[in-house]
Amino acid sequence: MITIGLTTWKEHPALIGGEDRPVTLSEYAGHFPVVELDTPFYGIPRQSTVANWQAAVPDGFQYILKANQVMTQHDQRSAPATDAERATAFIQFREAIQPLVDHDQLRTVLFQFPPYFNRTTANIQYLRDVRVQMGDLPVAVEFRSPSWFEEPGMTADVTAYLQSLRMTNVTTDEPHNLNNGIPLVETVTTPDLAVVRLHGRNEQGWFNQGASWRKTRTLYKYSEEELQALADLVRRLATQAKDVCVIFNNNSGKDAAPNALRLQAILGLHWDNLAPQQLDLF
Repeated sequence: MITIGLTTWKEHPALIGGEDRPVTLSEYAGHFPVVELDTPFYGIPRQSTVANWQAAVPDGFQYILKANQVMTQHDQRSAPATDAERATAFIQFREAIQPLVDHDQLRTVLFQFPPYFNRTTANIQYLRDVRVQMGDLPVAVEFRSPSWFEEPGMTADVTAYLQSLRMTNVTTDEPHNLNNGIPLVETVTTPDLAVVRLHGRNEQGWFNQGASWRKTRTLYKYSEEELQALADLVRRLATQAKDVCVIFNNNSGKDAAPNALRLQAILGLHWDNLAPQQLDLF
């Protein structure tokens, strides 16, 4: 199975005829069967919030949730959490998302590590600690430091390690150089799931971290040629994993939804578990 989704549901006017207003979750779920949410990164949600998410979508709709920033050690350069505080964050996160687990709506928890989460002995051990803290829950890992893949043969070692931890290595499309970002590493480390995250290829916006960086780093529209190549990549991954989930994050110019719909057409995908669209009600 191949599924396609976007980051967040609100900021995709192409899904509602270009209207200048936030897209509702129900409207989004009329087009795509999965969504990635980054709000848990900033604050662990209440179970009542999770219940609202569930009420807005049909059975079978899936969520990818970003792990909280304490869990991914984004706090290391500002106010590092204590071991006890970090352990508490894991416990609270798991409790918050349990309703999704109970209803088979959690596709995976995304641990997107910061660029300074380098390949060190301590961080290699921390990945094992993450698996222990997360128990049997699905975990996907996205590195931002090239140190994980920079040396010859390193990709195979990292892949084997993630396989042993039952963690999905995210195939990431983003600008990269020797000091920033990672190359597109086409790997499948868990047989049930492969994840592809597409950030765009805007090198100037990605590497120049000025005042407008967060607004411009994903300012990119994939071309038809690039989408055709990405479709081939997805087809290859689909021969190795039961489910391939593609997430478009190139949305600074509102291009994620149009690109995702075009990739859906290229791959000839149709999903049965979508919410009724408004036009279907008449």
